[in-house]
Amino acid sequence: MLPNGPTTPRPSASLIVVNAKNEVLLVHRNPKATSFSGMHVFPGGNYDAKQDKSFQFTAIRETFEETGLLLASSRREGASPIPLPDETLDSARAAVHSNTLSLLKFLENHELKPDVELLLPLTQWITPENALRRFHTHFFIAFLPAAPSTGFSSGHVRYRLPTPDGGQEVVEARFIHPAAALAKFSAGCILLMPPQYYLLTTLASILQGGSASATQHAQVEALATGAFGRMVVNPRPWSGSDVPNGYTCLTYEGDETRGGPAGQLHRSVLRLTNGVPTEIALYRNFDIFTKIPDSPQSKL
Repeated sequence: MLPNGPTTPRPSASLIVVNAKNEVLLVHRNPKATSFSGMHVFPGGNYDAKQDKSFQFTAIRETFEETGLLLASSRREGASPIPLPDETLDSARAAVHSNTLSLLKFLENHELKPDVELLLPLTQWITPENALRRFHTHFFIAFLPAAPSTGFSSGHVRYRLPTPDGGQEVVEARFIHPAAALAKFSAGCILLMPPQYYLLTTLASILQGGSASATQHAQVEALATGAFGRMVVNPRPWSGSDVPNGYTCLTYEGDETRGGPAGQLHRSVLRLTNGVPTEIALYRNFDIFTKIPDSPQSKL
């Protein structure tokens, strides 16, 4: 426990963007960044009360700043937005990042509106109390091309610096299949944190193959609009006798050690190297479509 007690989690939002190839958008955090250094994460960041009207808007704004992908549609009913050139997007990202232009004003200038209604909730995660930097992150998911967008939406790694800050926060962005991202983590090629591992594992079991189907989208939407989407996860360390030596266990809501029925597992077992997860195994032996562990926060 920290000397002065746990710090208050900062409200934040993160967006899982899924394209027509069942790939998800990941950004690679700068190894020298102050938070999540070197990690591959979904684009996102802190809620800004001065310009964000909702957590969905935070997720859209941060995704635009970090990757150049803008989820927006025309304000004129039935009209499709004209794709904006990279120069326009880059200039706007620099201005939004430096707080000299609000994203809402940029959208108004181009007769666009943010597609907040197309973002579906996909769990919330609160950083454990023993962490120095804590976040209460609202994860959302959105599909392309169902969500009108402009900018980077598929293809290989994007090495053009995704942020206008000289790469201080993010050094690259890429669309990658959830199963491929998990394989890269297992091979030691990328680093993931438990929330990203948890959500990638969940999506990999649904978004199978290289072409999105209506059935797959319906399954994800069922998760998002059900109890799973409203689940608030508060990881807690647990040091039971069945945790292997050299590993750390984080339990989640509904685990048998957290008031769940005997034998119900909802936890991750990690191997940490210099405080960074290099191995993660998720244990979850209940149907996430029909049986989500109940907790007071998950009813919000």
